[in-house]
Amino acid sequence: MRHQYGTPWIWIFLLPLALDYKATDANTGHFAQFVFVIPAFAAGLALLLIAPRFHERSRLRSLVTWSVLLCVLGSIVAQLIQGNDTGNYLRTLLPFLLFMLGYLVACRPWSESRITQFEKALFVGNVISLVFTFVYGILTSGDFEEVRYRIVSVTLLGLQGVLLHEFVVAKRFSATTVAIFAASLVVELLSVTRSLLVGTVLLFLIAMALSAPTMRQIWRAANRSIVIGAVLAGMAGVAMLAFPTVAEHWTQRIFASEETRSGKDPTTITRLAEMRDQYDQVTAEPETLLFGEGYGHYYHYSPLYLPDLADQISEQDFYAINEYAAGHNFWVYQLFAGGLVFGIAMPLATLAALAVCFFSYRYWRSVVPDAPMLPVLGRAIMLFAALPATSIGGNPLGPRFSGLVFGVALGLMIATHARLQRALPARVRRSRPRPPSWRPELMPELPGRIQPGTGRADLAATLGMSRTSNSASDAGSLGALVPHTSPAHRPNRPNIVR
Repeated sequence: MRHQYGTPWIWIFLLPLALDYKATDANTGHFAQFVFVIPAFAAGLALLLIAPRFHERSRLRSLVTWSVLLCVLGSIVAQLIQGNDTGNYLRTLLPFLLFMLGYLVACRPWSESRITQFEKALFVGNVISLVFTFVYGILTSGDFEEVRYRIVSVTLLGLQGVLLHEFVVAKRFSATTVAIFAASLVVELLSVTRSLLVGTVLLFLIAMALSAPTMRQIWRAANRSIVIGAVLAGMAGVAMLAFPTVAEHWTQRIFASEETRSGKDPTTITRLAEMRDQYDQVTAEPETLLFGEGYGHYYHYSPLYLPDLADQISEQDFYAINEYAAGHNFWVYQLFAGGLVFGIAMPLATLAALAVCFFSYRYWRSVVPDAPMLPVLGRAIMLFAALPATSIGGNPLGPRFSGLVFGVALGLMIATHARLQRALPARVRRSRPRPPSWRPELMPELPGRIQPGTGRADLAATLGMSRTSNSASDAGSLGALVPHTSPAHRPNRPNIVR
């Protein structure tokens, strides 16, 4: 069976939800928003049917897969126990369904040409989301106080993560990528959102750590980071001078705690009040602690924090807060919705997977720096690292498009790690200190893995890649930001590309 329509399915899978938007009235739904979901689901199911399969087992892949399935499918148990409103349950669960679908589609041994299409569609979709969200927010909002809440793309940090990989790790710069990154910084500044800037700094530090697997390279990366940081600070200064109102709002946000009676930041207090009510509800009974309150369950602000907001919100408005959507804190809300059984496995497993892939990438980069598909792993790590970075200020799986993007990023990261783990050198457990003359190329034979210096042709064959893409330039050109030519099919072989 020939899958000549694989590439269109990939683009249909990832592009429509890039035009998803936040309705001006949270209590009403728009039919157009649901129209965006239908082609994404259909294309995702089609990709699942044509996707290749792994023949080797991977503990990390199995752990993440079962944790994601437990989170999404286990929500049915909490729904049956709590009996939440069905509409609220489905609307809240939808981003998590898209997250699971994106992960299951991407966590496959796709060919390098298909991986290139996934990365291109992700990059283009994130850029479209950045531009469309900004324009839609400007057109549908009034004053600046309302505009700044609607102009931020839900995958802005994910886009910045991929661009930071290009700048810091791959050391590739182009007018297009620099302009897109500058535009994302301008959106951050106009939104007056402190958590976004903190997330950008966190992604920058992760990219610097990925680019420096040895101590000598750490110093070099630090020097580059100072230069890049100075350029970013200069861009922020120019934006502040161009928009004096924005600078005034940033000053108010930074010193907001000094203007309150309690001396505490009001945004932080509201987040704490929300988390405390969720925690109190889920720990009220053993049943809810085990299985959670379910997705779509209502939560409020804890009365314990009313005195701290006395000069910011009236008592009537404080007790009128009644929300059902995914909360602002991703980690506490997972416990609130799924409990100990169905809620905490997925976030813990994804964090563990991110850490494993991060340290594996650093090691492989120091041992086999020119290994094929290693840049794919680096970009996937940076894209998925935006999930914990986004969780600083909100729930990264609350919006639909971000749920899909982070699911695909997780799938690409896990699948690429599984393929590289089977081919590249593994760490040797040290029972005694290494001798001074120890070098990576002197490591013992590891069955089933390619040793450093044994030839890239063998390594590419082990990874299931075509030999025509093994040049030094192609090792880093599998991404969306570098031109890539698909390898020509050999004669006398089936023309099958998954």
